[in-house]
Amino acid sequence: MSFVLERETPPLREDETGAIRVGNSRVLLEVVIRAFQDGASPESIVQRYSTLLLSDVYSTIGYYLRHQDAVKSYLNHREQLAESVQQRLSSVQPDLSLIRSRLLAQQQS
Repeated sequence: MSFVLERETPPLREDETGAIRVGNSRVLLEVVIRAFQDGASPESIVQRYSTLLLSDVYSTIGYYLRHQDAVKSYLNHREQLAESVQQRLSSVQPDLSLIRSRLLAQQQS
């Protein structure tokens, strides 16, 4: 009996916004990688995100370990994108702390 090695592609897919998701879930690549970097085991990541398959998490971590520069570049890009979105939101939304303090003052009177 012979053993046949198959090439497998990582269980990663790009969604319509350009974000990379793991397996058939909506869980983002950065969520899995950050949890792993913080010391979470693949099993504990699956416990946190029940839509993930354990095999997909192991494959994703393996892919990250083999392609760290590319994944880190992607993660940095996503962080920059999140920061720019946060800045845009801050510029169009009023300062919520002022509204909160006014509401609290009205409640106390």
